[in-house]
Amino acid sequence: MSPVDRSEDPEPCERVPAGLLFVPVRSGPAGCTARFFRTPLGGRTAVGFTSAAKLTATLGTDQASIRLCEPALRALAAPLGVTTLTIDPQLSAPSADRTAATARERENSWRRWHPQHVGALRVTGAAAVVACLNLLIG
Repeated sequence: MSPVDRSEDPEPCERVPAGLLFVPVRSGPAGCTARFFRTPLGGRTAVGFTSAAKLTATLGTDQASIRLCEPALRALAAPLGVTTLTIDPQLSAPSADRTAATARERENSWRRWHPQHVGALRVTGAAAVVACLNLLIG
């Protein structure tokens, strides 16, 4: 049997301590809370950066952070069901633009409908319910 070369293993079996990490946080009503992210497959992950420059390059200059060691970050994430830790991710999706979403929501709001249209939908819905009841009763 050939010896296994662990230097080329993309995910080593043993966890290697990463040292102190810069962990992105957001402010909340109870103080700072760690930000958790999604992996490309949709799983939740805690994120840490080995330098402030890497954090700024990935998440921007406005991102606040705290210093935590890897075991502390894992202990913080574990009760929330987050078991994956990503160190120094290269890419992140831009945050959602809430002002544009709010404007779109207002434009498509049901309040902008004409009252006669709303009444027509109510009558149509009631007629559908009556037709279903007639089918069930026989």
